[in-house]
Amino acid sequence: MSSFTVAIASGKGGTGKTTVAVNLAALLAERGVAVQYLDGDVEEPNGHLFLKPALETSEAVGLPVPVIDADKCTACGRCAEVCEFNALVVLKRAMVFPELCHGCGGCVTACPAGAIREEPRAVGVVETGRAGAILFAQGRMNVGEAMAPPVIRALKRARADGALVLLDTPPGTACPVVAAARDADYVLLVTEPTPFGLHDLRLAVELMRRLERPFGVVINRAGSGDDAVNRFCREAHIPVLAEIPDDRAAAEAYSRGELMNGLPGFQQALDRLSERILSEMSEKVRA
Repeated sequence: MSSFTVAIASGKGGTGKTTVAVNLAALLAERGVAVQYLDGDVEEPNGHLFLKPALETSEAVGLPVPVIDADKCTACGRCAEVCEFNALVVLKRAMVFPELCHGCGGCVTACPAGAIREEPRAVGVVETGRAGAILFAQGRMNVGEAMAPPVIRALKRARADGALVLLDTPPGTACPVVAAARDADYVLLVTEPTPFGLHDLRLAVELMRRLERPFGVVINRAGSGDDAVNRFCREAHIPVLAEIPDDRAAAEAYSRGELMNGLPGFQQALDRLSERILSEMSEKVRA
């Protein structure tokens, strides 16, 4: 049986995306669901602060970048012409800017002299382990790297067969989010009831529609703002799957790096959310 992947995303940071993801993972595991948590926020993974996993493996993530054989290079310029990211330039000979390379391999194919080969350049790691009954994996970019998608793609290859996979995505709506959510079976968009939350939710909704992913909204800190997010969701026919109340006890637990399952309002919202996710998973299995 293949895995069922739920991506937890948000239009901006600070909405409570990771809070929802780690607590949902803990709740599902307590109920006997085979669950895996993937921390795809590879620039600053922090799910481990809450789940406290025992890490067992660490595998380097490499990106293939071109290496020029100066004896074979004729400086014809074909490699630079095909590179959409300006990672190669040809003056008297071809030169490579590894940090700009996306590892597509187009220059190797285009070189008529066979003067280009590829060698891996380490850009990050994928670490795996367990947090009790929860399978755990996180991607982590090397400091100074600019591109998250290669690490995210490597992390997604660690998905466990037969598991309900909760993929904590990077915030925003740029390439890293696309790399994380593009093949998700369902997406939870976590937002907050503020003008900032609504603005970024609109962007996230547009992205999910372009990716043609089924999605629903989770409103965090409900009651702390206005009704604009609910109104937008009603008018756009977007399901609001759960509303997590604004709770000082939840904020205190967060500040200590603790899970929040058991807090009354938080628990009820997660119960509803888990039921919806299991329902979506069952529908896919039946299909």
